[in-house]
Amino acid sequence: MARRIWIAVSALALVAGCERKPTVSSAAPPPAETPAPAAEPRPPTYPPVEPKPPGSPGALPDDRTPISEAPFSPPSAQGAADVVQRYFAFVESRRYDEARALWSDGGRAGGPNAQAFATRFADYLEYHGLVGAPGQIEGAAGSLYVQIAVQVYGRRKDGRELHELGSVTLRRVNDVPGSTPEQRLWRITEVELTPAA
Repeated sequence: MARRIWIAVSALALVAGCERKPTVSSAAPPPAETPAPAAEPRPPTYPPVEPKPPGSPGALPDDRTPISEAPFSPPSAQGAADVVQRYFAFVESRRYDEARALWSDGGRAGGPNAQAFATRFADYLEYHGLVGAPGQIEGAAGSLYVQIAVQVYGRRKDGRELHELGSVTLRRVNDVPGSTPEQRLWRITEVELTPAA
């Protein structure tokens, strides 16, 4: 009798197993693989541009006169050279608003607006300036002027190197009654550059 019960139970389990419906996974099917976007062409890489060494054609003079380490006053010629140094540092780091602000007439001498000023550097991958010794301060009509020798080097976006030599002229109003603090600061009036030999 026990054997019959066991056979009956086994048969029922077998029938129940046959009637069991296959389980359906509730997980979504894996997404179809999408092709990776085509890689954008990388711009060519160029070696850094080195400035022409001092004393060589197209470079600043090889002036070995020691430069004074003493503090300089902003109205001095060395103060004007410091303005030019900051100017090229701003251009190099693409801080064009700050570079334009170092031009006279509230920056307007450097271009009619900030966008026009920045556009003049749009074709360069890199742009650097070396600042030479300042010239003598000269006076005219209540203003003071000084020229600073500069050497510019860099690279254009088409890969060509840039080497230029020239000068930066700065102006400030003499310390006359009625002049404003801004007028008594050295500001750039002109940058003259020619391709270096």
